[in-house]
Amino acid sequence: MRTQMVTGIIGRKIGMTQLFAADGTVQPVTVLKAGPCVVVQAKSATTDGYEAVQLALVEERPARVNKALAGHYKKANVPPTRVRREVKLRPNAAAQPEAGGDGLKPGDQVLVNAIFAKGERVDVIGVSRGHGFQGVMKRHHFAGGAATHGSMFHRAPGSIGASSYPSRVIKGMRAAGRMGGRRTTTLNLFVEKVDGDNNLLLLRGAVPGADGGYVIIRKAVAAKPEPRPQVEKAAKGGPKSAKR
Repeated sequence: MRTQMVTGIIGRKIGMTQLFAADGTVQPVTVLKAGPCVVVQAKSATTDGYEAVQLALVEERPARVNKALAGHYKKANVPPTRVRREVKLRPNAAAQPEAGGDGLKPGDQVLVNAIFAKGERVDVIGVSRGHGFQGVMKRHHFAGGAATHGSMFHRAPGSIGASSYPSRVIKGMRAAGRMGGRRTTTLNLFVEKVDGDNNLLLLRGAVPGADGGYVIIRKAVAAKPEPRPQVEKAAKGGPKSAKR
């Protein structure tokens, strides 16, 4: 399938639930509504310098766009959407049919069951939860001062530099400020289940952002193998007797 060349898909975080195995064990999972997506633009190495596709997330509610985006969607013969993201293709994959081979073209549909399978590792990119303006104890996990014995140093950051030299605050000093609300990537999440009929992806582990937030699910850049229990090999000739 041509969509197997795509390495990622756009989705939304639904929430968390549990999966029950046949032996009764429970596995907490994060549910993502992954896709369906449609190709809006295909980029090739000859015209753009790299190979990628611009995907649009198809949602129930119609989207209102400006004239420039309306023309962009009209050129691809695709209805306007709220979210668009660019996703890389597999190495040596043609983004456009004229670039060689059976490549992707605008209007092609991308589904989650055509990209991911149960048992593989994925990376999820999203925007972390915003916590507003926070102090150093919550933002940077400072220990703080003593709580009793007349201490007047409780949650303050402490020294931020010497006064004589260099007589300034060093760049990058940890201080209070806005916490969260940044682009965050969670690596090597295990795919527990892929529901192609409902466009759902169930992952083992936490996904950045609040429920309803948009995320990008891609194939793991540095996938880790599933840990296996180590079995100790028995020595030849049986166990050695302890020396007296």
